[in-house]
Amino acid sequence: MTTPVESRTAAATAPPSRLVIAGLLLGIVLATLDGTVVGTALPVIVEDLGGVTHLSWVVTAYLLTTAVSTPLWGKAGDLYGRKGSYLTSITVFLAGSVLCGLAQDMGQLIAFRALQGIGAGGLFVGALSLIGTLLSPAEAGRSQSVIGVLLPAAMIGGPLVGGFLTDQLDWRWVFYVNVPVGAVALLVIGAGVRVRTERVRARVDLAGAGLLTAAILALTLLASWAGPTYAWTSPQIAALAVVSAAAVAAFVRVERRAAEPVIPPRLFRDRNFMVAQVLSFVAGAAMLAAASYLPQYMQLVRGRTSTQSGLLLLPLMLGMMGAQLTIGRRVSAGGRYRAYPIAGGALATLGALALLLLGTGTPVWAASGLTLLLGAGIGCQLQPAMLITMNSADPRDIGAASGTQTLLRTAGGSLGVAVLGSVFASRVGAGLTPAGVVDGVHGVALGTAALCAVGFAVAWAVREVPLRTRAAQPSAPDTADA
Repeated sequence: MTTPVESRTAAATAPPSRLVIAGLLLGIVLATLDGTVVGTALPVIVEDLGGVTHLSWVVTAYLLTTAVSTPLWGKAGDLYGRKGSYLTSITVFLAGSVLCGLAQDMGQLIAFRALQGIGAGGLFVGALSLIGTLLSPAEAGRSQSVIGVLLPAAMIGGPLVGGFLTDQLDWRWVFYVNVPVGAVALLVIGAGVRVRTERVRARVDLAGAGLLTAAILALTLLASWAGPTYAWTSPQIAALAVVSAAAVAAFVRVERRAAEPVIPPRLFRDRNFMVAQVLSFVAGAAMLAAASYLPQYMQLVRGRTSTQSGLLLLPLMLGMMGAQLTIGRRVSAGGRYRAYPIAGGALATLGALALLLLGTGTPVWAASGLTLLLGAGIGCQLQPAMLITMNSADPRDIGAASGTQTLLRTAGGSLGVAVLGSVFASRVGAGLTPAGVVDGVHGVALGTAALCAVGFAVAWAVREVPLRTRAAQPSAPDTADA
């Protein structure tokens, strides 16, 4: 049964201009950059506000609420209008950003970061949903390849921007800088996006939303605390594992009966969709593991600064960018896509194994260049995963599909960093000697290679289903999405 709650599925009335696509991408810039830009400002923030014992929560609170809200924003867009949902998420994010800049103590900053994270959860999924609505999967390849470029660019650019703003202005500008960018996005999307909708009635899946929230919270805390805060075998981590497993099991049961589930089970009836989610999870884990632990080698073994170590990862990021841009162009021109994730899995596995060549005396240029192959392989998996996800989902489920993919990529990154971090710590030991760090990086490389091998094996299950050549159209267009 349903209640008189109107839901709306958006569809494009006209092809969007490049300015509109750029406006949508600005939201992704905000989301990806803010996840990394704050790190370099944390020491100065502690010096100003105090509360060093709660410092990690400045990051954790943001990650928690972002992860929890991502699939909820996606479903809200499917039900109540994707344009309105996206504009609302930007507004919430900007409000949180301003409040973070005005924070007077660490407690306020943590609370406002949580609010900022709630808005951030809708930025990435909102942009993907609207691109999937305004463009057909065949047309969206180029735009989605640009999205793939923004992810690695933010990993390098975020710390550099954060350090510059903190040194030249004030740490509060790390948050204030979001306001002009977000304002432009609001203006462009509000004026430029034109979508029409159909009206249906649906009951809000509160039980599913609550269970999904509990599962994501438990998993995110597990990934954040396991190893650095609590041992993997500690009661705290065991309890979080039990809670997350129980919440996931209950969530699956509830979603099968819900009239409008947060993550519709019908999505997973499509084999390509399931494969794409596995690829997203694995690629997210490999990408963040490499970006998190290779700088340790550059700094602790080769004696480079944090800024230099970030720049030395440019081959990794350029490999990802080049692969995704190339695939986007080729697919948009009518090319096939099945071979890319297969080749990507093989390249990424070989690239991870190539990191075993790193030693205490490896030249910096060679150590940096060894990351290129891994980056290209990851890019060859991330880009097709986005295309396959949008092509496999029914137009009414575009928001839920993009939210699911974003969530699984994020979860893969968090869990990958946590698990491989334990491997790294166990091999490094307490001394942080160059030889120990090299041994730790080798452990991370082997774990990353195993993940990439899983992606390679799963990619063979991809079917070459032709990409839709028309954007999502409602069966009965109704009023414009305000």
